[in-house]
Amino acid sequence: MADRPQTATPRASSSPLKTTYLALYNFVSAILWSTVLGRVLVISAIHGTRMVYPGVGEFTKWTQTLACLEILHAAVGIVRAPLLTTAMQVASRLLLVWGVVNNFPNSTATSPVYSTMLVAWSVTEVIRYSFFAMNLSTGSVPKALMWLRYNTFYVLYPMGISSECWLVYQALAPARSWNLAYEYILKAILFIYIPGSYVLFTHMMAQRRKVLRGNVAKKEA
Repeated sequence: MADRPQTATPRASSSPLKTTYLALYNFVSAILWSTVLGRVLVISAIHGTRMVYPGVGEFTKWTQTLACLEILHAAVGIVRAPLLTTAMQVASRLLLVWGVVNNFPNSTATSPVYSTMLVAWSVTEVIRYSFFAMNLSTGSVPKALMWLRYNTFYVLYPMGISSECWLVYQALAPARSWNLAYEYILKAILFIYIPGSYVLFTHMMAQRRKVLRGNVAKKEA
């Protein structure tokens, strides 16, 4: 799914070491996703979207796998983050890169939708990780980055979700030939996307309202 809840704000009692670690984690992640975005755009412009997977697919798999650390961060209390929604978001991404595209590249990776999914993911993550890295490092975030963080999900979220659902749908036929049970698992996941997408999207809307109210309160103070 294209965005996820806040996962990088340390608890008030966090040590400087934890804050430094989180800042470094978010900085490295922003660089990695910037690389994904740049390679997707360059490869698709020069060679076409069919060559995006050979050019960046492997790199994307491991870049996304690194986000498993965010589940750990939430689980052990390093950050203030809802464990369930964080795990749900990361798991859905891992399903796409490992369980769908990696297993059935001929049916999914050659589609232009694979590229639109990566664009939605990478733009979202560059903004999100940059936002947290700057906030953790300097204690403040530029207004432009703040606006991007809490507004671009209106476009990127539907773009990412629709791309993900389409790729899962495209994997149903080859999954049936490979393992009938796996086809039913993918169908169940498509069904779960309906309530799951609503939960995550409304969470982001709530986060946006909370931030906007906070900014208004600061101006009026």
